[in-house]
Amino acid sequence: MGVLQNVVRGLVRGSDRLAEITSKMGPNAFNRGRGSKKTGYLTSNHKFVKVKEMVPQFIVPDLTGFKLRPYVSYKAPPGEEEEMTAEKLFMETAAPAIQKDLEEGTFDANNLEKYGFETTQEGKLFKLYPKNYVQ
Repeated sequence: MGVLQNVVRGLVRGSDRLAEITSKMGPNAFNRGRGSKKTGYLTSNHKFVKVKEMVPQFIVPDLTGFKLRPYVSYKAPPGEEEEMTAEKLFMETAAPAIQKDLEEGTFDANNLEKYGFETTQEGKLFKLYPKNYVQ
């Protein structure tokens, strides 16, 4: 179709019928959603199965008596903190206790639960296997 033909068709018919439909174009009950994450999957029988681990959980602290408002101005300068990495997290949490035990001579490699490491990964959503683990 030519450009002139599209312009004439748009003037005659009103709006562009090929454009993506939005919630403002449809009836009152029409809602396309906003791209939220799926919380389950469809089976071959077109039945939706909800997976508990896929449902987002919002952890909201209790802010009673908190004086600041929940608003950050766009004019605020960007933060100066570095991005948190796994190595930085380890160095700030477990490394000081391990270093102290190494200096005292009480470090036990078989008792890593003392430093926050977990022995098993049962019940975890993401299992952390070594890179050479054959799956």
